[in-house]
Amino acid sequence: MTFSDLGLAPGLLAAVAEKGYTDPTPIQKAAIPAVLAGRDVLAGAQTGTGKTASFVLPILQRLGSHAPQGPRALILTPTRELAAQVEESVRHYGRNTNLRSVVIFGGVSERPQIAALRSGCDLLVATPGRLQDLAQQKAFTLDHVQVFVLDEADRMLDMGFIHAIKRIRALLPKQRQNLMFSATYSDDIRRLAENLLHNPQSVEVNPPNRTADKVEQVSYRLPKEHKRHLLAHLINEGNWHQVLVFTRTKHGANRLADQLTRAGIPSSPIHGNKSQNARVRALEDFKANRIVALVATEVAARGIDIKELPYVVNYELPNVPEDYVHRIGRTARAGSTGKAVSLVSPDEAPYLKDIVKLLGKDVPAQPLPAFDIKAEASAPAQEHQPRSEGARPHGSRPQGGRHHGGRQDSSRRHSSQPRSESRAAAPRPQQGRAGDVSRAAPASAASAGRRSPPPWAKRGRG
Repeated sequence: MTFSDLGLAPGLLAAVAEKGYTDPTPIQKAAIPAVLAGRDVLAGAQTGTGKTASFVLPILQRLGSHAPQGPRALILTPTRELAAQVEESVRHYGRNTNLRSVVIFGGVSERPQIAALRSGCDLLVATPGRLQDLAQQKAFTLDHVQVFVLDEADRMLDMGFIHAIKRIRALLPKQRQNLMFSATYSDDIRRLAENLLHNPQSVEVNPPNRTADKVEQVSYRLPKEHKRHLLAHLINEGNWHQVLVFTRTKHGANRLADQLTRAGIPSSPIHGNKSQNARVRALEDFKANRIVALVATEVAARGIDIKELPYVVNYELPNVPEDYVHRIGRTARAGSTGKAVSLVSPDEAPYLKDIVKLLGKDVPAQPLPAFDIKAEASAPAQEHQPRSEGARPHGSRPQGGRHHGGRQDSSRRHSSQPRSESRAAAPRPQQGRAGDVSRAAPASAASAGRRSPPPWAKRGRG
């Protein structure tokens, strides 16, 4: 089957061809005809399967040509990044039509968005918060909406948008087409569908919570204070040029991006406390390979679309197992391959157990490679690192060492120990199961400071 077999108009087919797509994905084969027929749709598909085109293309065809009365299609998304990317898809696929689109989200000035809305649009892409704000200001009306799309519906519920969705739904005409798209197919999603959809056609191209088949999933078991050293080793030795790294907190994302940058790996954080301009700039730098590591909180799990992103790292496991599915769905998109690496500290074992239960399969543990435990170079004076992240007590010298896959390197000289270990004897080298970790022996500050250029630096990165 080709896109022309789906009943799409020539202008839309030309725009699809310009994107380089020839054959529709399973979700597109199932959803596009149903949307064109005017059916309500409940679609379950993992991220990276072409879900956006499966509703954008038929909506563009159904709307036909520009009408002056106001938005006739409303697409609601959970994050700013996703809203921007959906609207970008609308503009591309609709380039051969005279339909107009507007995107609105928080974090930026309202004035340009209000001006764009008042100039008229056919498709409105929005996040719930900003949509409600501007609706209360009567900057636009939703009286003419014919198609309502709830994108990433499960993420909407996770982020607590259920009440916002209900308030927005009350602003819409009762007679309309409703489409719900979700990466996971939970009971909560089905309950929401019962209240929103009328006699929907269910489209589920993958079993619930199934991760992308082409994602290679592995884990490393180690103490949390050694995670950043292993991550730097994996990036350098694996010659990784583009890796999306997930942390649980905004502060943790800032700290890790700073640590990686000081270790010679260009990195940038992206999270909800960053301004929209800063988030856009970080994402653009990542896409253009100006930075190697983009360190993100959950806000980016559904809002980042990088073509052929090769690596995703769970620096910290999420405490909600479904978020693991969302995170690793950033790689192996649209038929490409990818690798998801999870760094698991002992306190995260319950989170990993929940993830394995959800997946129905194990995330295999890999033997730890030999990697350097390096002291953090010239941290800003005002920054106080938590002891668990490798901070040194006042007055002690830098420490370093090297892991050797479950045993320590005892060939290096000892320097001063952290206060909590200053009276303890040096631990014996341990040899056991793959993935067992013994504390690395510290080395001198001079040896800890030596570093050869990372492999990717030899390629003339800018």
